[in-house]
Amino acid sequence: MIVLGGVTRLTGSGLSMVQWEPIMGILPPLNQAQWQETFLLYQQFPEYQQKNFAMTLSEFKSIFWFEYAHRVLGRSIGVLFFLPFLAFLILGKINSALAPRLVALFVLGGLQGLMGWYMVKSGLVSDPHVSQYRLTAHLVLAVLIYGYMFWVALDLLYPDANTKAGSSGLSRLSFMITATIFITIASGGFVAGTHAGFAYNTFPLMNGQLFPSGLFELSPWWLNLFENIATIQFNHRLLATLLFVFIPALWLLLRNSSQRSSVRNGAHLLLAALVLQITLGISTLLLIVPVTLAAAHQAGAILLFSASVFVSHQLRARTGPKP
Repeated sequence: MIVLGGVTRLTGSGLSMVQWEPIMGILPPLNQAQWQETFLLYQQFPEYQQKNFAMTLSEFKSIFWFEYAHRVLGRSIGVLFFLPFLAFLILGKINSALAPRLVALFVLGGLQGLMGWYMVKSGLVSDPHVSQYRLTAHLVLAVLIYGYMFWVALDLLYPDANTKAGSSGLSRLSFMITATIFITIASGGFVAGTHAGFAYNTFPLMNGQLFPSGLFELSPWWLNLFENIATIQFNHRLLATLLFVFIPALWLLLRNSSQRSSVRNGAHLLLAALVLQITLGISTLLLIVPVTLAAAHQAGAILLFSASVFVSHQLRARTGPKP
């Protein structure tokens, strides 16, 4: 779902559906007349009028299907979550500790749908560009839902996992890495939202400079973090560099520790995911954001986040009730 959302963004498909119909929107146009009607509706908005005014119906279909698939998949996830949840609840298979967490996941999923439409609305205006703030909020909420869901699943898969004595420092380092990955993904949302990946397509320097000119040219200074292309890309690189330092450090500490095999295997996966993600990120930058590589880079971010969440879960101290 997250990767499809990235592809929808990369292909410029996100504004192709200009209405939000949670129920009726399940069905796509089924005949030529309906396609013409949908295309005509799209033509009434600034993206077509200012950017895609030469687009044919066939070309419109190519962007429509990405956005349609993204929306329908989101609704399908809600159904595939809710119906089994209801059945297991009625059958008494879900205990009192787990039920509120599953309800929270379902509510968050519904809020994510609203956030997606709130994001799309920001581009259905005179300036047909989705707000980078709303785009990043949509991405961040998706990652939060995924991370929470994965954590709940790990609690069910490893109900008796406990850390060994003296591992609190490793646990804190692991959680710090997970938080840094999360912030790096969020910074990637601003890279995508401002098209910062199409600038400074050199590595390791940014057009020959370690600190590119205009890094903090906007006022107030904090505005640069969200609206200055040079600063946004610089911060994304800086966060990736921090991970390049911290993750190998954690891997070395865990490799030489007496932790369980699941922890050590998780650390190996975390290091491998880091190498893959950095390779994808540099390649995406140097090749000026081809859709396939950029989508793989987003998938790599979720893989890296997953590995880090797993290690953090395995290292944390369990003092509360079992799920």
